[in-house]
Amino acid sequence: MKAITYHRYGPPDVLELEEVEAPVVGDGDVLVRVRAAAANPRDRHLMRGLPYVVRPQFGLRRPRKSGLGGDVAGWVEAVGRDVTRFRPGDEVFADIETGGFAEYARVPEDVLALKPANLTFEQAAAVPLAALTALQGLRDHGRLQAGQRVMIVGASGGVGSFAVQIAKTFGAEVTGVCSTRNLDLVRSLGADHVVDYTREDYARPGRRYDLVFQLGGTRSPWDLRRALTARGTLLSSSGDSDGRWIGPVGRMLQAVTLSPFVGQRLVAFLARSSRQDLEVVRELVESGRVSPVIDRTYPLSETPEAIRHLETGHARGKIVITV
Repeated sequence: MKAITYHRYGPPDVLELEEVEAPVVGDGDVLVRVRAAAANPRDRHLMRGLPYVVRPQFGLRRPRKSGLGGDVAGWVEAVGRDVTRFRPGDEVFADIETGGFAEYARVPEDVLALKPANLTFEQAAAVPLAALTALQGLRDHGRLQAGQRVMIVGASGGVGSFAVQIAKTFGAEVTGVCSTRNLDLVRSLGADHVVDYTREDYARPGRRYDLVFQLGGTRSPWDLRRALTARGTLLSSSGDSDGRWIGPVGRMLQAVTLSPFVGQRLVAFLARSSRQDLEVVRELVESGRVSPVIDRTYPLSETPEAIRHLETGHARGKIVITV
């Protein structure tokens, strides 16, 4: 099968389209014929081996695994003997660890869900990791309740575009932070208020929020807590950083370290793959309350270009790769 591979860390030029063996499916796995996959910041970090703090897990001098791509959508080609929820021909989507930029992917049954019936494969591939991050962040870590005020920093990005919509389904009052060119997009997603960070200090004292969800920018936890109520929550899952050693992880560590000494909750988290939560997302999508935003699509052979665009930090919503 054809797959995007890389055998050394570096810029998108290290990515190659190669013929490789199809994955071997275990007893609890499903072989998915991939129709579309989505690029995530995680792919950029794995490709470059940055920040260096991730290398003990993924390979010190070169990557232990040669594939990239975590979000996939396609149909079931074959199932392991212990698989009971799926059968060949089912249209599915999932967030997997890696290997989605390929014609076939091995997916554990417990992270796979049926694709939303009202989405194309390209649209479905844009959903899993970003929507799971938004859902788990707001619901589980942010403990968002109806009537609360939430500010989403990076509201036009992959996760942010889902966070705006999901926060509205919770009954929250949503303020989206983005650049000038994305103000209309964020309004169209349902944000009650928008802040242009190029013209306004979104962390200024004044308006206070029950929850601040940081998905972009470089503001420190100390800065952002100024925008919280006395018992508010700062939720950090990502953000921008040029640091080669710990990158955005440093800001997340700052939040966890500072939290015991202040009245607010400062929380850092990473999303986890979950079939149950994907099914929650599927229901939100099929009901029309949540929709993916796609910036651009690229064929598999142009994956390096897709990652280059991802690295600009200017994508509106998700970048999708068709297979």
